Parts: sequence; structure tokens; C-alpha cells
Amino acid sequence: MRKVKSKYEIFREQIKIILYGTNTILGRMFDLVLLGLILLSVLLIMMETVQGINQKYHTQLIICEWVITIFFTIEYILRIISIQKPVRYVFSFYGIIDLLAVLPMYLSIFFPGASILSIVRALRFFRLFKILHIPQISHQSIQLREAIEASKEKILVFIYFVLISTIIIGSIMYLVEGKESGFTSIPMGIYWTIVTLTTVGYGDISPQTPLGQFIAALVMILGYGIIAVPTGIVTAEFAKSSLKNTAVGTRKTCTNCHSQVHFDSAKYCYECGTELPNI
Repeated sequence: MRKVKSKYEIFREQIKIILYGTNTILGRMFDLVLLGLILLSVLLIMMETVQGINQKYHTQLIICEWVITIFFTIEYILRIISIQKPVRYVFSFYGIIDLLAVLPMYLSIFFPGASILSIVRALRFFRLFKILHIPQISHQSIQLREAIEASKEKILVFIYFVLISTIIIGSIMYLVEGKESGFTSIPMGIYWTIVTLTTVGYGDISPQTPLGQFIAALVMILGYGIIAVPTGIVTAEFAKSSLKNTAVGTRKTCTNCHSQVHFDSAKYCYECGTELPNI
């Protein structure tokens, strides 16, 4: 005997289609509205920091922000109740961002000024990649993520080396230059080293002695290497990832779930079982 669905179950299914169904008309319309509201929200928060605009339209800006916050709150609750495993969504990347998007306005009730933290809503633009579902973009994002994960140990070792170097160089500059040149402490010397290594060069502190200037020149040259090494590490891993994916075959893309890593001879998607297109 076929089980009759309750009104609540039907409601959940309909909400799920709208919120998660990027291939449906209602889903697409909702996604466009959502992106528009995210953009409007970010613009409103930016305008609130402009003194002239805030003084003239403060009440209107706050009302608009609250309307958008309530909309995001309802959306967040509906996302939780419309899926089978809400805990997975709550603690997922998008779930945490969605929660952070609504919290600041409620916190502003108890902590005035906290509403400015709503600028974190800009992170919700990451949903654009999920909404567009363009295979090439999805594939490249996966490769980039794999490259960063594969190179994180090397980068951490490199950063550790850089930190030790900045401590040593900062200490040397403190001894060489002294308080007369603005190097009033070792932490100040470390600050100068970091600013110089990163090629920022604020100019608030500068070496005055010939030896200090010679060390500064070496640090400046070293700074170019500091920028190049992490880039080279990630690029190398990205190239390896590209070759690896090419080796297993990435030309076939599922038209349903958009999974891409398939053998050329595969007939069905390993994720959802949909028949793959012939190439």
C-alpha cells in the first residue's frame, strides 16, 4: 500500500526544490533573487559607513538591512528543515556562512555597531559557483583545492622558515641600528623586516647606517623569493593535479550532478548513475 505523504512532507519537498533545485525554473529564480539581495545587502552596509549618506538615510538603511536579515533568517531555517540531514548543512561551509550572514544584525541589538560585521555576507557570493554549475569552473576549482591541500605542508615549512628569519633579521637590525634610527625594540625590528620582506615598504622606519642599509638591500632581494616560492609550490601541485586528472579521463561530464572525473569508456556517472553523453 502506497504511503500518503503528509502536507508537511510535501511542503519540505517543494521548499527543497526551490532552495536546492538549481536546474528548475523556481530554483533559478530564487537563486537570482538571493544573489541580488546579497549584493544589495553588501552595498547597504558599505553605504552606512559613508558619513554623509548615513546621516541622511540612516533609518532607511537600517530598515532595509533588517528586511534582508529576516529574509536570510527564514531562508536559513527553511534550508535546515527541508533536507534529511540538517546537521550536515549547519556545519558545512555554506551553512556556517549563511549563519554568519544573519547573526550580526541580531547581535547589534545588544552590541551597537555589531551590524557592520554583516559585511561577511559578501562570502555568500561563493554560492555563485554552485548556482552556475559550469563544469569548467567546477573542474578548475577542484584542481585548485587539490593543489592547495597537497602543498600545504611545504608552505607551512616555508612559513616557519620565514618566521625564524624575520626574528633573526629583526634582532640584527635592532643591534645594528639602535633606537636612534627608530628600531626601539626587537619586535619593532621584526615589524620592519616583515614590511620589507613583503615589499610593502611603509617607510616609517628605515636604516641609517651603511651596514643597516646593506642588510636592508639583502632583505629586499630576499623578499622577491618569499613571494615566488609559495606561488611555485602551488603551481607545481596544480600542474600535477591537471596531469593526474587528464590521465584518468576528465572529458565526460555528468549532465545531472556535473561530476567530471570519468573514464572515457564510462557509460554511467559514478555519483548518481545518470547515463553519460557520448564524445
